[in-house]
Amino acid sequence: MDVAGEGKREAQADLGHGLGEDGVGDDDVDAAPEDLLVGHVGEEVGLHVEDAAERLHSRQQILGQRRLADDVAGLAQGLVGERRERLVGGLDHVVAIVELVQEVGREEQRQGARQRAGEDHGAVVHGGLLGSEASDPGRAGVARRPTFHVPPEPLCPPIPSEACRMTLNPPNLRPDIAPKARLVEPARPGQPTIGMVSLGCPKALVDSERILTRLRAEGYAISPDYQGADAVIVNTCGFLDSAKAESLEAIGEAIAQNGKVIVTGCLGAEPEYITGAHPRVLAVTGPHQYEQVLDAVHGAVPPSPDPFVDLLPATGVRLTPRHYSYLKISEGCNHKCKFCIIPDMRGRLQSRPAFAVMREAEKLVAAGVKELLVISQDTSAYGVDIRHAEERGHRAHIVDLARDLGSLGAWVRLHYVYPYPHVRDLIPLMAEGLVLPYLDIPFQHAHPDTLRRMARPAAAARTLDEIAAWRSVCPEIVLRSTFIVGYPGETEAEFETLLDWLDEARLDRVGCFKYENVAGARSNALPDHVPEDVKQERWERFMEKAQAISEAKLEAKVGTRMEVLVDEVDEDGATCRTKGDAPEIDGNLFIDEGFEGLQAGDLVTVEVEEAGEYDLWGRRA
Repeated sequence: MDVAGEGKREAQADLGHGLGEDGVGDDDVDAAPEDLLVGHVGEEVGLHVEDAAERLHSRQQILGQRRLADDVAGLAQGLVGERRERLVGGLDHVVAIVELVQEVGREEQRQGARQRAGEDHGAVVHGGLLGSEASDPGRAGVARRPTFHVPPEPLCPPIPSEACRMTLNPPNLRPDIAPKARLVEPARPGQPTIGMVSLGCPKALVDSERILTRLRAEGYAISPDYQGADAVIVNTCGFLDSAKAESLEAIGEAIAQNGKVIVTGCLGAEPEYITGAHPRVLAVTGPHQYEQVLDAVHGAVPPSPDPFVDLLPATGVRLTPRHYSYLKISEGCNHKCKFCIIPDMRGRLQSRPAFAVMREAEKLVAAGVKELLVISQDTSAYGVDIRHAEERGHRAHIVDLARDLGSLGAWVRLHYVYPYPHVRDLIPLMAEGLVLPYLDIPFQHAHPDTLRRMARPAAAARTLDEIAAWRSVCPEIVLRSTFIVGYPGETEAEFETLLDWLDEARLDRVGCFKYENVAGARSNALPDHVPEDVKQERWERFMEKAQAISEAKLEAKVGTRMEVLVDEVDEDGATCRTKGDAPEIDGNLFIDEGFEGLQAGDLVTVEVEEAGEYDLWGRRA
């Protein structure tokens, strides 16, 4: 089992021009789609991997991996003939094996040379309880610096799929993916225990944290495995049909392994869908229905608190590392993008009072959090529903909130920011250093006709002007975005417009989804759906261009100095992030020399020495 938070996720986006103060335009727009996970693997991949496995048998003395060679041969056989869409579950294994095979070939050709040892972090492993130590491909230490070589006879021939590009941070990672949930807390003897499977985006991860915090306050322990849990909660995602399938699979696994299962989250808004597939579930609740979840837990596993032992941390239960935390400022969404069903699942915009957000943030910073990641469905519209009310000295407006958060001394990173006119008031805060110079704005497309079919503002040219204005105020600003290719009706000319727009916008971090139908979305009924092979071809062309832009922009950073946040330290070095990198979804900066004494959560200054396609390498300055 992999840890929670590695499932399907919702993403949010908006071009934002022509919007009113409430962030709603003429078409009442919002939200975004799902992504394609890691790339699709077909028969050709299986054949390449099988061939590589046979060659690997003759090279066991190098890496001692005969068992893995057998595994990959069997896995390759399983891949051949499979439908491409259903190969995601084992894709991380394929990528790891292919990388191993490639590494063997390099070792034979360049003894003692530094090699690239990247891993694919986009692969999804279904299900998994929090704290489980089962297979998470994750980062296996610090990535070695890239070297450039052309093997005369490659051990693993090139595969026409993103899955076999051994990049350290594959380009199809998205800003809505929740990092691996972490929770290590032993139960006292006789303490009732609950397991949690958390699928979906960072907003769902925050929901899981809140549920577990309430349970801990009532005396429950959190189990890291199914067998050790008295019952299991599955926090689902229902953004796309493929996300629903993954949620059903996780529920089925929990039932098979434990038997007592409570379902919550976005897919819980469709209880008949869940009970039709799994009639044995104990209860089904919708998103952020914490009280109903607690009631169901009480019915399945009565609480047995010990007030002298069961002490709750001041910050509650958190599923992220100690040095960063997600800060959810609102729920729901007021827009109606044709491809999105988020408003149907999570309702309309509901902003938290600003003083409550600040109180939570202050506790987090006091507990050692170095980075606050602000999330919502529509961060720019924060406070619209409560008329930007001011209470206890804090006003519910994103500019005021960002300024207040910046005063706490931690990094403040803004996600799901739609470029409404008032967003330009955030840029000076970034230039002053109060807020990180980073904006996550999924634009979705650039052609006006495509945007109209999406029911989104069609003002891509004006967006370019706005981007130029942001950069004039804060030249170091990093822009992250996501796009959809293959949306119904998208022509080759419309797609070419998107590529031209990307050339001009020169975004730093870019992800791309192939359009996928989702039950209940209005886009399903649009005419002229794009064939799957055309979607794939356009996705590859888009990502090739985005990768080239990323590589060029990172190369320009070589020789510069920057402050980085240490995420992890092991025997190989330190894995860090710059101010332009969100955890898990963006790149990293690796320190592989002189990292002694560093700890997770440290802020250090480095000089950038080398650059790859998505990552940097440096040394302590």
